[in-house]
Amino acid sequence: MGGIGIWQLLIVAVIIVLLFGTKKLRNLGSDLGSAVKGFKNSISDENEKSAAIDEKKSVEEKVASTTEEKDKV
Repeated sequence: MGGIGIWQLLIVAVIIVLLFGTKKLRNLGSDLGSAVKGFKNSISDENEKSAAIDEKKSVEEKVASTTEEKDKV
């Protein structure tokens, strides 16, 4: 009661297709898919860059600590 059923969704879908047409909806879906794909790629690229920076920092810290140990001896 009060929820949206399958018939209401079907009616809304038919109205949208009638208003915009299938070609425009197909282009819209394609553009939306490309945008989501680009977003996912940029997120994964950012994560890879962050991981590379963290790895570089840890290597530099190890080198610095090794150098300090050598200087003490």
